[in-house]
Amino acid sequence: MTSVSASPIAEDRPRGRVTIHHGDNLAVAASFPDAAFTVVYLDPPFNTGRPQTKTVETALHRPASVQGATDAGAAPATGAVRRGFHGREYERLRGDLLTYDDRFDDYWGFLEPRLVEAWRLLADDGTLYLHLDYREAHYAKVLMDALFGRASFLNEIIWAYDYGAKTRRRWPTKHDTILVYVKDPARYWFDSGAVDREPYMAPGLVTAEKAARGKLPTDVWWHTIVPTTGREKTGYPTQKPEGILRRIVQASSRPGDRVLDLFAGSGTTGAVAAALGRDAVLVDANPEAVAVMRERIPDAEVAPTLG
Repeated sequence: MTSVSASPIAEDRPRGRVTIHHGDNLAVAASFPDAAFTVVYLDPPFNTGRPQTKTVETALHRPASVQGATDAGAAPATGAVRRGFHGREYERLRGDLLTYDDRFDDYWGFLEPRLVEAWRLLADDGTLYLHLDYREAHYAKVLMDALFGRASFLNEIIWAYDYGAKTRRRWPTKHDTILVYVKDPARYWFDSGAVDREPYMAPGLVTAEKAARGKLPTDVWWHTIVPTTGREKTGYPTQKPEGILRRIVQASSRPGDRVLDLFAGSGTTGAVAAALGRDAVLVDANPEAVAVMRERIPDAEVAPTLG
């Protein structure tokens, strides 16, 4: 059964520990044991069509759920066809998508093995959050269904914001997509009572008591980007607001649980998790990101670089 609690998290919780890893996240992830994290958050570089240099890699481990998707339940050999998505051949599915977008193989050749590793690292009651924009979200949904099974899909969250330039040649794009998958649909942790409530859009239509309490968020999150001024601003170009990560960590983990961010950037996940009493592991290959995280979270431990 899904775990639900109506009790808010105590504000006097002990601060969680944060560990920062500087290195390639695929190699770093391979050093962690199976099922080590209750929340895995991935905010990879968006595939904007700009020139990028990536290496197509193979995951070092195959998650049990992917193994179970094969015909006889046996682990697939390297290069073997995995099955899923209504029985269609997985490699054929990749080929179909490649037909529609010739950038597909490059981007997903980079991201797919990291998703597979993230799934291996996810606890049985854990939740994976993949943060993308409109260019890749639909490809991601189809392929993650094939990799992890459609039953593991929990939500498509829309983070809507209203900031920056707006084109007059089409509807301006002012949202990101966060795809949410759970390791075990019968066991995942979700604590709606711990999530910060938000104001009603029409408070006059509800009782004064409800208006004062606020409402539980839906799958559409209206939240500003990180303001240009204020305590959160680090100057890191792709920094995500604490409010978005706070909601994720509150809902899908408990105090003392471990949270992983494989594309940690400015360290928002670690800052939020530690404040909420969770331990966080942050990974990034960019030395500038590591410098920002060390300044933002001065009590974080910096792990030795893998040799």
